[in-house]
Amino acid sequence: MTRKFATFACGLMACSALTTPAFAQDEDTDAQATRNADNVIIVTATRRAQDVQDIPLAVTAIAPQQLEAQRVVNIQQISALAPSFTASQAQLASGSVVLRVRGIGTTSNNIGFESAVGIFIDGAYQARPGVALSEFVDVERVEVLRGPQGTLFGRNTSAGALNITNARPDVTEFGGFVNAEYGNFDEVSLQGAVNLPIVKDTVAVRLTGAFRQRDGFLTVVDRTGREVGDTNDVDQWLVRGQIGWDTESGLRGRIIADYSKSQSSCCGAIELYQTPLVTGGAYAAVGLGANGGNGQPFVSPAPRDNAAFERAMDNRIVSANFAPQADIDNYGVTGELEFPVSDNADLIFIGSYRKYQSFERYDSDFTGLDIFNVPGLDLEIDNWTAELRLQGETFEGKLNYMIGGFYSDEQIDQSVSFALGQDYGENVGALLFPATGGALGPNPLTVFTGRDPAGTTNTNRFQQDAKSYAIFTHNSLEITDGLELTLGARYSWEDKSGGFTQTAVNNQICPATLNAIGAGTGPAVVPAALRPTFVALGCFGFTAPASLPQAAVLPLPRTFQSNFKDEELIYTIKLGYEFSPFVTSYASFTHGYKAGGINLDTTAAVGGADPTFLSEEVDAWELGVKGQTPNGALTLNIAAFYEEFTNFQVLEFTGTAFATFNVPIAETRGVEIESLIRPNDELTFNLAATFLEASYPKDCAGNQTAPQVVSLCGYDLTNAPQVVALAGAMWEKPISDSAEFFITGQVRMESDQRTSTQAIVPPTVAAGSSQATVIAAAAAQPLIIADVQDGKAFVNLRAGLRFADGAYAIEGWVNNLTDEVVRGVTFNTTLRGSGAANSRSAFTLPPRQYGVTLRAKF
Repeated sequence: MTRKFATFACGLMACSALTTPAFAQDEDTDAQATRNADNVIIVTATRRAQDVQDIPLAVTAIAPQQLEAQRVVNIQQISALAPSFTASQAQLASGSVVLRVRGIGTTSNNIGFESAVGIFIDGAYQARPGVALSEFVDVERVEVLRGPQGTLFGRNTSAGALNITNARPDVTEFGGFVNAEYGNFDEVSLQGAVNLPIVKDTVAVRLTGAFRQRDGFLTVVDRTGREVGDTNDVDQWLVRGQIGWDTESGLRGRIIADYSKSQSSCCGAIELYQTPLVTGGAYAAVGLGANGGNGQPFVSPAPRDNAAFERAMDNRIVSANFAPQADIDNYGVTGELEFPVSDNADLIFIGSYRKYQSFERYDSDFTGLDIFNVPGLDLEIDNWTAELRLQGETFEGKLNYMIGGFYSDEQIDQSVSFALGQDYGENVGALLFPATGGALGPNPLTVFTGRDPAGTTNTNRFQQDAKSYAIFTHNSLEITDGLELTLGARYSWEDKSGGFTQTAVNNQICPATLNAIGAGTGPAVVPAALRPTFVALGCFGFTAPASLPQAAVLPLPRTFQSNFKDEELIYTIKLGYEFSPFVTSYASFTHGYKAGGINLDTTAAVGGADPTFLSEEVDAWELGVKGQTPNGALTLNIAAFYEEFTNFQVLEFTGTAFATFNVPIAETRGVEIESLIRPNDELTFNLAATFLEASYPKDCAGNQTAPQVVSLCGYDLTNAPQVVALAGAMWEKPISDSAEFFITGQVRMESDQRTSTQAIVPPTVAAGSSQATVIAAAAAQPLIIADVQDGKAFVNLRAGLRFADGAYAIEGWVNNLTDEVVRGVTFNTTLRGSGAANSRSAFTLPPRQYGVTLRAKF
């Protein structure tokens, strides 16, 4: 592959040395020639081949060898190799993946939200994290850029970017590989690729495929304890075809087409804290069983601590009346074209189209009771992107420039069917039991309305058309020998339109409830003190008819169509100084931005609320030092950062609805340390740590009095441990002329971390209360203790034999060696209590996994 084609391959992203065991070397630089042959040479947006130690960026790049050693098979597992990166997944296979960099991410399974961490595959922006959940196979590298992005490439992001580059067609020689794997939970995986030049040194094709299937590690039981399936399984496959060309005229490029299919079941939740309504006998009193319908052997009463969760998790049992199901199709085409316009400048185009379709169904109350179900969620996302860049150098190489434009057109169409189950009425009876002492019977809605809510259904549709335009530039000027100034800017325009309509409704219980409280045609028969509760439960927001006349005065769903427009100037300034060929430093400031939008939820316009949310902005400062010994035996990089976010976007589930809001201020600050030690050719050690404080400051609410905002002030952000440390080692020992033994291991240590968005908002706080009243009430009833996951250490090991200079290998591996019981997201269980008395459930991370892998290259 030529230097220019390597430039095109890297695009506008940068790579890091610290997790990668083998790299190329720049033969053109005397300083580089004196260094260890394993040093990293990268290509930046300015087309210069540079050692990562010279780049004023905080970025970690991961080579295929490291992905294999830590068994990283999707984007969520990248955290095993990047201490400042975390990932979590909640309810949906399609839309609840949350990526975080430096503690910042967009906590949401609302399809209207964009991710704070952008994902780029082969240079093309992926509109939602769920779109990028397909198998990692035939990957050239994965790069994690830390901090706001926008002046270098494609879409702007407020927290960071994840760039995945797949292996490109090689026009010089035939080759390929095949991997086969078997593990516990009956996991079977097959991966392979073949590269075929069809015009020697000019045109080649590359075909890649993968298949993975694994049983779920959670057993689903109904209210009686009967097994009804398993969940958190894997059933997916992928095919990708490419044609690439590299002509003597300098015209280079490739076209990529891919298709992936997933029928994985995601995700089961374990109840870790039971509502006092269960332990106090309310559910038993209405005939739903002493344990409230949970088939799992739950210890009762359960304390609000991690021990309760671990006891429940030990059995790997979740309760639901059926196992979740998903069927996902994901396909697209990406084209890259590089055209030299002069000896020192190239014009580069990247265009893509992606279609994402999913169907899911799941038990949305997360208990063995039949309360509230989603029998069908249909989602379609169509996304077009186009990016054009002109980049080159002038003034004898002292100025490297780049100017570009970006356009995306995304269309979302989501239809969600909701249904109230056979136990919904009795669940309402349990919720009202403390207030009524059971005087209203087991099904109060039926008592006052004459109707049973069971069988109530509707279908809500959410649509959005979003367009984004941007022009951007990124330029580096060598002021004097060793001193370089970088200036970048981007101007973005956002234009979104969308809303909520109701395409089908079969709900008789809500109109009857409104009549019973006196808001219809008849007299009120429900006691005044119970009327707000009857409205909330009889006209449950997800299933209620939309835009009823009573919605003018009551908190009922309203259909809406709304528009969002915004524009913003993003900019960065960096100053880098090279103390010597082996020690560099930099300082930078970046103003970043993530667009706001439209809250695509049934409750978004309740009470006449504005369904839009504000754009998120960030000001980020960073200082960095990068050093390396002349022989490359030791590499040490340190970065210190402070980032202040304004209008930080938050979505939280209250137990009955999704609340969307902007927190005026959020902050993240910390220090990142990465090091690589190579005492000899056989041993490699990597040590890295991130020391982080990502929090809502005590004055985060500004002038706001909304309890959901004020109650967050003073708390850490979700899934943002204050300390993450990685320590790993690899020993590679030749045992003959053609055979080699290797063993590698790594531990990732995380301190305590919050696993939910919300603190407890006391139900006694009335709407419109002063900020002082809200603060005092929140302080008296603080964060749920059980929402804080205790610190854990995750150990991964792999060992094996390689033969014929690596052409064949057999490997054994184990991930999460000590079988740590860990949850990623904690939430209020749907319709199972309220306020401090709400049941709490959690989505879990995988248990110990182990197996054997066979590899062959040709």
